[in-house]
Amino acid sequence: MDITLSPDLESQVRLKVDSGLYQSASEVVEASLRLLLERDEMRQRLIAEVKLGTDQIERGEGISVTTEDEFLALARAAR
Repeated sequence: MDITLSPDLESQVRLKVDSGLYQSASEVVEASLRLLLERDEMRQRLIAEVKLGTDQIERGEGISVTTEDEFLALARAAR
């Protein structure tokens, strides 16, 4: 596979390799892609959680909160 990067991104890859954290440009790209995939997965989970909450509210299962303290107490209890 052949990949072309913008000069700015290519410079960033070189800096990462030069820092010693990565042994090659391929390692930098692989690590970057893993992070991108992880972010995409987290985004999908967040979308699913928002949909779940929206569905619950539509069914009348929501909880009314009027102060920040109430919200924080509920958030702590949910842990």
